Amino acid sequence: MTAPSITAVQAGLVSCESCYLVSRPAGAEEPGFCPRCGEQLEFRRRGSIEATWALASAAAICYIPANLLPVLNTITPQGSDADTIMGGVIFLYTSGSWPLALMVLIASVMIPLGKLVSIAYLLITVQSGSVKSSRERTRLYRIVVFIGRWSMLDVFVDTFTVALVQLQPLMSVQPGLGVLFFAAVVVLTMLAAESFDPRLIWDSANPYESAHG
Repeated sequence: MTAPSITAVQAGLVSCESCYLVSRPAGAEEPGFCPRCGEQLEFRRRGSIEATWALASAAAICYIPANLLPVLNTITPQGSDADTIMGGVIFLYTSGSWPLALMVLIASVMIPLGKLVSIAYLLITVQSGSVKSSRERTRLYRIVVFIGRWSMLDVFVDTFTVALVQLQPLMSVQPGLGVLFFAAVVVLTMLAAESFDPRLIWDSANPYESAHG
């Protein structure tokens, strides 16, 4: 029969979030500093859930104008044209560049939305005290953190396009207001993922009575 697992806190230990060393804290209220890397130790991040909810909510609000407002404005002698993210995806698809259209759709629409849903799911399950799929939820959190940087693909594409396509007075390309909201979504979701304490996932599976929660 497998012995029940316990958390580091239950064993009277604390893990370093920088180098992941598990060590004995200096005190019950102030755990001190990591003996290996010198990083300040915390049993749990204070206000982690509240901060993550605030950042994720702000990102969700910015996600709407990021997809509705134009991200690129093209000015030619024939007039001007404004393209949203989905407008760009449709244009790439209809022009035969479906692999690029798929890449932009995944990186600029699906990944940010998936991150928001994943963060909300982690918060809800932690606050509800769920004891199921703790290992899978931890993997989900690591995936969210890992892929966060790739959500900037659309911003990078717009930046390079604006820098390269400047044939004034024949043509001028300028970033639209949607780029600012999209960048805000990316930054806010990254901050939300960083502010979330994944150790909270295991607290319900291994409950403990502690003043450090």
